[in-house]
Amino acid sequence: MTAAEMLARNFATLPDLLRAHAAEQPDKVALAEAGGELDYASLDALVDRIADALQRDGVQQGDAVAIVAAASIDYVAIFLGALRAGCLATPLAPSGTPDSIVAMIADCAAPITFVDTDAANALSGHHIPGKLVHLKSLGSWLAPVGAQPTPVTIAPEDGFNIIYSSGTTGVPKGIVQSHAMRWAHISRNEAAGFASAVTMIATPLYSNTTLVSVLPTLGWGGTVVLMKKFDARGYLTLAERHRATHTMLVPVQYQRIMALPDFDRFDLSSFRFKTCTSAPFPAALKADVVARWPGLLVEYYGMTEGGGTCLLIANAFPDKLHTVGRPVEGHDVRLIDDDGREVPQGERGEVVGRSPAMMTAYHGRKDATAAAEWFDADGNRFIRHGDIGRFDAEGFLTLLDRKKDLIISGGFNIYPADLEAVLARHPAVADCSVIGVPNETWGESPVGFYVPHSGIDASIAEILEWTNAHLGKTQRLTALHAIAELPRSAIGKVLKRALRDRLAEHAL
Repeated sequence: MTAAEMLARNFATLPDLLRAHAAEQPDKVALAEAGGELDYASLDALVDRIADALQRDGVQQGDAVAIVAAASIDYVAIFLGALRAGCLATPLAPSGTPDSIVAMIADCAAPITFVDTDAANALSGHHIPGKLVHLKSLGSWLAPVGAQPTPVTIAPEDGFNIIYSSGTTGVPKGIVQSHAMRWAHISRNEAAGFASAVTMIATPLYSNTTLVSVLPTLGWGGTVVLMKKFDARGYLTLAERHRATHTMLVPVQYQRIMALPDFDRFDLSSFRFKTCTSAPFPAALKADVVARWPGLLVEYYGMTEGGGTCLLIANAFPDKLHTVGRPVEGHDVRLIDDDGREVPQGERGEVVGRSPAMMTAYHGRKDATAAAEWFDADGNRFIRHGDIGRFDAEGFLTLLDRKKDLIISGGFNIYPADLEAVLARHPAVADCSVIGVPNETWGESPVGFYVPHSGIDASIAEILEWTNAHLGKTQRLTALHAIAELPRSAIGKVLKRALRDRLAEHAL
């Protein structure tokens, strides 16, 4: 069966699509990195050797295969090899503490874990459950050239991967995503032109943000260009060299790229499709990208867990850049109050969503799975997004805050995003965040952090006074702290937990 025939069906698997592309376009580059590239025929053969070696080592269909490493061609091949063996690819963040990485390996019960040199050094002295394979010795571990794994039958409901949540608000949870969910990500992207894509990847491969670009590109037979470590000028140089057409970046990356004084000297005319997700994307930054960077800019709002997805084509709706767009076709996004009742249009509420792309469950966490679900009057299952939002009269969704970040002070609901929007307007503030801290009198109080803007002098007291003068009485910050850089995850989310830890350490 051809790749085109598979893509026209109701369901196909990525390993089968890879096999078809290898037969139909064997010499086309599938993966590229600074050290070289791999065509589809070579990638398919490498994936076979990995899958066969996994089966040789006793790894069973349905087992997790953990990967702790920076982005590379070998990393992607191992991910695909796990899928071909019927396993759940389980990419883990190497930026985590050794204890958290070990805990995630134990949680998913991976019988084998692949590590690069940095991860191996970080985990040295820690007991790793199961077998450890170092990427530098991958060649000696692989099955022989020409090896073929025992074929496995994959059903739509079978596990594709386990993605661990970033842990920005607590302990990471393993999010089990099915082949059906990933098929939805691939099949719905025909109009995006991934078949002829050269997709720049500058976010880590353990992030769902990255996979929603990598998987459709490989599924449709395009080329993925991997960047091991992001830097703005290096990204533009690589994109220009490869004549990149597609990319997924997070807001902080767009901000750093657009801030380069010589941005306009780079030839980016090959770009057709740029996307963004994972963190708040300021309207002014969207407008700048639209004005100066060729191609469409599309913002996606959704969750690793699935639920509903909203989409904003920034070029087409310049007056809606403060929103995250409207629900995509086939996705049902609603707003509910604290009692689980839907709110009228125009009122704020918690975002819940339903679509063909929804997680199966949190791995081994029945209570957490149940807490993430909401059911409508007809019994339809929705996923709670954890965000507070409001739909306008035209159906565009504006995000107001994270539900978990909600500060309740003296019985009043305070939304940190409202406070951050005001604080960010001060000319001496380059970046900022607001968290809630315990207060014996009021329950919680808002505390701000800001990164000073270079070249503009203003004291903390002056900025605090100015900000509070522009806030309501119940919203006012009780304290403000200057910080060199806000702690962020690899995909740009502010780690508010780290800010709370910082306060606690200074209070000791």
